[in-house]
Amino acid sequence: MPERRILLGVIGRPHGVRGQVRVTSYADDLTAYGPLGDAKGRRFVLRWRGEGVAEIAELVDGTEVKVADRGRAEKLINTPLYVDRVQLPEPEADEFYLADLIGLVAFGVDGARLGAVNAVHDYGAGASLEIEQDGLQPLLLPFTRVCVPVVDVAAGRVVVAPPVHLVHAEEEVEAKR
Repeated sequence: MPERRILLGVIGRPHGVRGQVRVTSYADDLTAYGPLGDAKGRRFVLRWRGEGVAEIAELVDGTEVKVADRGRAEKLINTPLYVDRVQLPEPEADEFYLADLIGLVAFGVDGARLGAVNAVHDYGAGASLEIEQDGLQPLLLPFTRVCVPVVDVAAGRVVVAPPVHLVHAEEEVEAKR
């Protein structure tokens, strides 16, 4: 499995004047994975001080440097916090980390290669897969058992069954070209 960073949280606005920050966590326990990294390569240690409020320290040469004032905390607003995928536990059978789906080759139920999963979108109403197709517009499918009946991460493949109206709409676009 390739090395991947997984977004587990985001630093929000400061809380008070002593450097504490609000943190949006996408994990049950954001602190369970050790130091968290950001896109710039910095590493942070969090300690919860209340519901959604944390004390934060940056690791500099292995030493924790506490964010101790509001000004430094303000500079961290909207900082995404990541861990390496290998730090996460393996999912249960028939469960998947959405990041593990990116790059899987997509085949139709007839066995024809359609493309590869280019992105996974989740805006809160359920995930959808974006399948990059050679020479065609990307195919966007709901990540449901009906539309994606087979997911085999180990084999690097998914089987997809696009809804009929999507297939016909794509054929109409191609016919107009």
